[in-house]
Amino acid sequence: QVQLVESGGGLGQAGGSLGLSCTASGRTFSIYFVGWFRQPPGKEREFVAAVNWSSGGTYYGDSVKGRFTISRDNAKNTVYLQMNSLKPEDTADYYCAAGSSPLRVKYSNSYSYWGQGTQVTVSS
Repeated sequence: QVQLVESGGGLGQAGGSLGLSCTASGRTFSIYFVGWFRQPPGKEREFVAAVNWSSGGTYYGDSVKGRFTISRDNAKNTVYLQMNSLKPEDTADYYCAAGSSPLRVKYSNSYSYWGQGTQVTVSS
């Protein structure tokens, strides 16, 4: 089993920055990659970013590329999502997820473990 806990959500200003963290515990040796998804109010869940746990290779959704940065600290079992140049449309519940498959990192059903989520609100 893998447990994921997100932190760092809250209120941000348009044009500003927020940082999210996802800390994993349990059988973390089974993690192949970690991703972030978000779900704005009344909208579908959207892929944000993912990182390969061992190599550090990253993947980004088109809506956040160039603004958000994902990274990981294996020693701390933690993945970070640095969100810069925030927009009101970034307002959403953000979820951290971990998976064991190297394929289809942009699809939520590729992930086996999910955190409870953290809310991000961006005001204009």
